[in-house]
Amino acid sequence: MSAALAIAGVELRRFLRDRSNIFFVFIFPLLLVLVIGAQFGGGGGNGRVAIAGDDSALRTAVATALRAGGVTVTLTSSDAMRELVARGRSDIGLDIAPTAAAAFDAGHDIDLETIAGSQQGTQAVLQRVRTAVGGLAVRQGQVAALVGAGIGEPQASTALTDVSASVTRPSLKVVDIDQIAQEFSGLGTFDLGAASETLLFVFLASLAGSSTLIQTRRLGVMARTLAAPVSARQAIGGQALGRLTIAVFQGAYIMLATSVLFRVSWGNLWLSLLLLATFSAVAAGAAMLIGSLIDNDGAASGIGVGLGLVLAALGGCMLPLELFPATLRTIAHITPHAWAYDAFAKIQRHDASLVDILPQLGVLAAMAAVLLVVGTWTLRRSMARAL
Repeated sequence: MSAALAIAGVELRRFLRDRSNIFFVFIFPLLLVLVIGAQFGGGGGNGRVAIAGDDSALRTAVATALRAGGVTVTLTSSDAMRELVARGRSDIGLDIAPTAAAAFDAGHDIDLETIAGSQQGTQAVLQRVRTAVGGLAVRQGQVAALVGAGIGEPQASTALTDVSASVTRPSLKVVDIDQIAQEFSGLGTFDLGAASETLLFVFLASLAGSSTLIQTRRLGVMARTLAAPVSARQAIGGQALGRLTIAVFQGAYIMLATSVLFRVSWGNLWLSLLLLATFSAVAAGAAMLIGSLIDNDGAASGIGVGLGLVLAALGGCMLPLELFPATLRTIAHITPHAWAYDAFAKIQRHDASLVDILPQLGVLAAMAAVLLVVGTWTLRRSMARAL
């Protein structure tokens, strides 16, 4: 086992030392997550509002009203607020000038500057801001009316709070019969793209790296390994473990980076990692099969990239499976990507348990077993074939 682990470690170091991987492994996946999130991502809750201005009763009241409505509020400076809106990290920017804060304290009308972003749903967030500010204006008018009738301001505020708490508010229930909208409900802006691109690049990196198996034989690395006190079974097991390690590393990096940079929610982390490991085993088996059947490393890399992109497109990694026609969605499940996509959807959107994703895990495990067995057999035969 130690020999196999050592070989796997060498394969991972070779993968990381390839300079072309700096872009395609570490940067490109995150760019695609950003693009897909902009196209198909969820609304990320009830919106994001950045509020600029000095600490004041008006700023505190607006922030409190927005947060009560489920809006994510960021208190910052004017320049930082504009940058957040420009970069798409906030839907609405709200600038509270000192004159507006003073007018609010005096019970007068207030004017607030708003800056709208270009994200989908910005207008809905802007309406929430208007509703929150309008509610504050109504509250100020009610307090002023009570004060004008001879009631002290503290008593007027307390009375209004008590009355508001005792009133039964009307409720609105919206029944959504759009199945696609229901499927995407609860998704963060980048959750969908992160899961899809994880599957795409895990498989793509594994298949593109199948050329290293050919180089290992061509450069005599395999022969030198077997000349050491290492059996053929250990050498082949090390190569399989190396392919699996590379696939898991690629997927784990994307999961970690998207969690930190885009706040992607992966649901139950342990289930997501188990799914990643199972899917990585499928990718490792496919890489071994290609690398042992083809003797030209350039051809193997080209076939791996082409096959990886085709399977990813068919499996829902470039267009969500929910947007596929029913027949095409059924056909898509000949790919491991579609099964893994369904499992990630259950984990991220529906808080699935292990039992809920057992069918998907079972299919992926069966695919991995077949590919690893066939890949191991063909790799053993290729070791005796001249290059």
